[in-house]
Amino acid sequence: MQGGPRTVRAADGARRGAPRTPVRGQRTPRRPARHGPRTGIAAGAISIGVSLLALLAVSLLMPARRREVAGIAAVFRERRLRPWEASGAVLGACFVASQGLTAPMIGVALFSIAVTAGQACGALFVDHIGLSPSGRQAVSRSRVIATALAVTTMGVGASEQLTAGVAWATVLAAATPLATGAGLSVQQALNGRIARVVGPWAATVNNMVVGLATPIVAFAVSLLAAGSLNGMPGDADLYIGGLLGTAFVALTSWLARIHGVLVLGLSVIAGQVLAAGAIQHGHATPMSLIPVALTLTGVLIALRQRAHH
Repeated sequence: MQGGPRTVRAADGARRGAPRTPVRGQRTPRRPARHGPRTGIAAGAISIGVSLLALLAVSLLMPARRREVAGIAAVFRERRLRPWEASGAVLGACFVASQGLTAPMIGVALFSIAVTAGQACGALFVDHIGLSPSGRQAVSRSRVIATALAVTTMGVGASEQLTAGVAWATVLAAATPLATGAGLSVQQALNGRIARVVGPWAATVNNMVVGLATPIVAFAVSLLAAGSLNGMPGDADLYIGGLLGTAFVALTSWLARIHGVLVLGLSVIAGQVLAAGAIQHGHATPMSLIPVALTLTGVLIALRQRAHH
């Protein structure tokens, strides 16, 4: 696929859509901390369930969307897609779990660096092996530089929070968000593969169905252990995270097939950094724009390399 204005617009779309993720992250991780992990799992299932009901309701009102959703089972039955390609949401659920369980333990700074490193390196690998719906894009010097820029930018941005020192046990615990960050790139690739066959709307519905099944199974397993359901969070706005995630999944499943997972992932990281700075300070500051500019430089490097193929 050739680069050009369409690819640049798509990368900009990923950057603008990315703020939904940190906003969602501001809401979701508070559940386990306040009410315990079992309650957090239940609240997450409710959030995803509400999103799925909203998607199905819109599908009933729009014939074109209804046909997309109805075609999901057929493409798997006809083996145009394989069952494992529908499992991307499981990886997304693992990321949400790691966010709630490890971020309070290792700190937001180290968690962000680990996720960014995992997501960027995972995207590089996903494109290299051809899992991306846009086809195989081999590892090159330009793509490695673009990935290194994103990871370095996150490290510099979090340097103040890391200057106090980090225990080795904390560094080892960061392996979890590192792995789940890589899983996010695989999830985007798998959702993109489904969107390529049945459309982004159906891909989003599939993501929510699998995503709902994951916390339900996790909740059932948690009942085997000691503990209780310590009440549900009373703030209604905590449950809108799933709706924000729905819009993000739909956007990324469409964009992944245009320019690959690496460019998409780097654009998302830039948007996350910008949104995180705005959330922290109430608005975007000149200092918060520097890491965004560096990450977007990496996006342009990757786009330039892609334009030559």
